[in-house]
Amino acid sequence: MTKKEEFEIEISSDSKAAIQRLAIVPKKTPVKYEQEKPEENLVMTFPNLIIREIICFQIVVIVLSIISLFFNAPLEELANPQNTPNPAKAPWYFLGLQELLHTFPPVVAGVLMPLLVVIALIIIPYFDINIKRAGLWNKNPEKTLLVFSSVVFVFLIIMFLFDAFSILVPTLLIYILAVSPYLIKKRNAFINNIASLSLAGWIMTWFVSVTVILIIIGTYFRGPGWSWVWPW
Repeated sequence: MTKKEEFEIEISSDSKAAIQRLAIVPKKTPVKYEQEKPEENLVMTFPNLIIREIICFQIVVIVLSIISLFFNAPLEELANPQNTPNPAKAPWYFLGLQELLHTFPPVVAGVLMPLLVVIALIIIPYFDINIKRAGLWNKNPEKTLLVFSSVVFVFLIIMFLFDAFSILVPTLLIYILAVSPYLIKKRNAFINNIASLSLAGWIMTWFVSVTVILIIIGTYFRGPGWSWVWPW
């Protein structure tokens, strides 16, 4: 017979203590259980994460304060309703939205797209979440290629119908980059790094790339009447 272990129940406020949980199950009740997984290296949100965020915030404030001592803010003269600039450009962080308004109808750029983003933020958490951020092609690569290519193809057709080449071109380039690990069998370090990106990583890469490109176009390549001009 095996030696019975004795346990004591006590109340503790130490969140880092190793806690053992007991389950009392009747002998006649079939129970399914999973083998205990190896303990993961986890840290507490406070103070491990919060302290680092505070330090980064202070560094950013210090750097911006030093820059403001040597460079003046690029402010223009007071607004004159009798002499409006052409084009009237929004602040740089709104130029991407202004470029979308130039490309799409106002309802699409100002209502439909933000609504789709909000709906996506609500729906995505209910799908199978890739907590460990596995690569895009690690699971069912053939099915992933079919679904991923179909979604991108439909999106490219919509962009082509609206002549939104400022979004179409970076989307096509990112798609080619994303499927390269599936098409290229001979891997190197660069391809392995690309293959390690998850779907969330690719979506974030696309979003940031398109946003930066739209801001650059609105800043340097839009002139009177929001027409295309070359910076030189």
